[in-house]
Amino acid sequence: MNPALRRSAAHVFVESLASPVLADDDRHHLVTVLRLRTGEAVSASDGEGGWRICRFDGFGDLSPDGEIVTEPPPSTPITIGFALAKGDRPEWIVQKLSEIGVDHILIVQAERAIVRWDVAKAERQLGRLRKVAREASMQSRRVRLPSIAGPVGPATLGAGVAFAEPGGAAVTLDTPVIVVGPEGGWTPAELAHATRTVSLASTILRVETAAVVAAAQLAALRERVITF
Repeated sequence: MNPALRRSAAHVFVESLASPVLADDDRHHLVTVLRLRTGEAVSASDGEGGWRICRFDGFGDLSPDGEIVTEPPPSTPITIGFALAKGDRPEWIVQKLSEIGVDHILIVQAERAIVRWDVAKAERQLGRLRKVAREASMQSRRVRLPSIAGPVGPATLGAGVAFAEPGGAAVTLDTPVIVVGPEGGWTPAELAHATRTVSLASTILRVETAAVVAAAQLAALRERVITF
């Protein structure tokens, strides 16, 4: 991570880096919650890899104070899909996947999942999850916002997708797309659509734990922090 991003007092997303304007919620956060002082550095990003350092004026406006920097896209985009879970667990999963650096997040409608989204609910819930991803990306100083899509069925995922399943192979970047099923597991019909299966642990994990483990392993491999 660029040191200037790490050292900034806050990180925000804006529509235009040429003329950065804070959204109302972000202005409130910087002024009322963080109580930034006049002149403090704020990094602003367009969510597509571009960012620049700005100065906060104390009232909610930003003044550019550095050149626009464009970060290259990740060498291997990471995708994590997870089966719908109850309560606020989907929000927690999206928050953590965004912090880890997952590029694409898929909501999967598995046969054994208890939660079901109808069309109207799906649009509303996806909007909420995108807000969670944006906030988590601000906190973790990301300059690319993750995409969030779904719900999709296992049969529509296509080739090149690994299904998390006990007894599967080790996680590798050869298959940087991993989908996690519900605690009840995938059905045989769903597993028939898997290009390969990967094992995340020797125990049965909850969906939120499995999603984070899968993301962390892929991210560590991509960053060459560890090798398996």
